Amino acid sequence: MWIIYFLLGCSLTVAVAFLTAFFWAVRGRQFDDVVTPALRVLTDENDHDNKRQ
Repeated sequence: MWIIYFLLGCSLTVAVAFLTAFFWAVRGRQFDDVVTPALRVLTDENDHDNKRQ
């Protein structure tokens, strides 16, 4: 029976860690620009190819 309590404690610890990391990322404003990454695929600019020449 003790293994259930141990696993419950471990899962709650992991859940709190992920929730803390999520709120830290939101507070760090990492999710503000959701439009530009989707449009970046449509541009025809290859900076890597230009640097090699």
